[in-house]
Amino acid sequence: MSQHFWIVGTDTDVGKTVVTAYFMRHFQKKGKSVIPYKPVQTGIITENNKSYYGDTTIYQSLSETHLIARHLNTYSFKESASPHYAAMLEGSEIKGEVILEHIKKLKSRYDFLICEGAGGLYVPLDEHRNYYFLHLIQQSQLPVVLVTRTRVGTINHTLLSLKALKSRDIPIVGLVFNGYEGTNLEMNNITAIKKCANLPFLIIPKLKNLSDLKDIQIENDEFFERLLTL
Repeated sequence: MSQHFWIVGTDTDVGKTVVTAYFMRHFQKKGKSVIPYKPVQTGIITENNKSYYGDTTIYQSLSETHLIARHLNTYSFKESASPHYAAMLEGSEIKGEVILEHIKKLKSRYDFLICEGAGGLYVPLDEHRNYYFLHLIQQSQLPVVLVTRTRVGTINHTLLSLKALKSRDIPIVGLVFNGYEGTNLEMNNITAIKKCANLPFLIIPKLKNLSDLKDIQIENDEFFERLLTL
């Protein structure tokens, strides 16, 4: 069975790329052809006279198989900023139809297409701020996995994000609580969200190093059954 879906977050830096890499590896180990896809990435990194983009580099470094670079991304901008602003600085424009066409082609080629959002749901993609990532997700007609934090503030951010998705009838697979450190506060936050959301969930512990993701094994039959049937 195959599936195509989004990894979206309640905010920036919640760990969408880590979660995308986790799902990529999970299905690769099952012998599936998988492609992670970051439609829009911003913030070029320069180290030792070499420049690269963090998200797609992480995909490549953690993948069990070779990834075709041109399939990983459509728009890349140097400034570490909201996509609409980063594009504007380079005199460029993000076109939803171009991304949707890329998604269509990747769906026909891979068993699993994992699309990663940028920032939160209401990150604007155009200078006029009337086209948001939420609109793109809805147009793609793909279900979503929502990534959220475990720390203070996560209850509000998570429930508002779920409400935004439901308001547009976007199917929600479940929640991924990322960066869990095992505190009572975090567990209380998770319990509160679970009661309100009534969705399957996964918990990914805080990683000391990205490479530690290779050793994580998280099984939740309910979560993956829902993913494969939405």
